[in-house]
Amino acid sequence: MLAVGDKAPDFKLPTTGGHELSLAEALEKHKALVFLFYVLDFTGG
Repeated sequence: MLAVGDKAPDFKLPTTGGHELSLAEALEKHKALVFLFYVLDFTGG
């Protein structure tokens, strides 16, 4: 479990271009990042 102030572990996500992008790669290009996760997207209800 992460606590406030902890660094996120490195992970990979698919891009809209069909590639994978890791957190480490994104941080090399940008100084700060914001990731939004929509847990309920594409679910019934």
